Amino acid sequence: MKNHERLVIGIILSAIAVFIGLDLFTDARQGAAWFGVLLLLIGAMRLRANLAIANINISEHKATTEIWRARAKTYIDGLSKAINTQLDDWKLSASEKEIAFMLLKGLSLREIAQIRGTNEKTARAQATSIYQKSNLNGRADLAAFFLEDLLG
Repeated sequence: MKNHERLVIGIILSAIAVFIGLDLFTDARQGAAWFGVLLLLIGAMRLRANLAIANINISEHKATTEIWRARAKTYIDGLSKAINTQLDDWKLSASEKEIAFMLLKGLSLREIAQIRGTNEKTARAQATSIYQKSNLNGRADLAAFFLEDLLG
């Protein structure tokens, strides 16, 4: 910022301070209640203190959230690898594995077909192939197969 700009800003702020002082002086001469101003100032200070405490709490919660998110990512990555290993053991093709993951995520056959840009009958045939290769009876059994170990 240039010296000229600083001078102008200083003059403007000084003028504002003078006008505020004149306003307070005029209010005092007219009998304004000073305790009201005092109560407002106390309330503002309390509000500011509460806001500072809330910001500290938010920071602590964010830190805790990040810790939990990192832990969850570790477990989710491990689960994903375990599922992928099992799908490999069932000798599923790459597209069947992709569909199996979508089925586990809860997508319908129509949604799977739209995402993959195929016909719903194709998605249904691949899902049937997944169930046959895994010796499972359907989507519920597929989900239960992986959830059973997680839930104990």
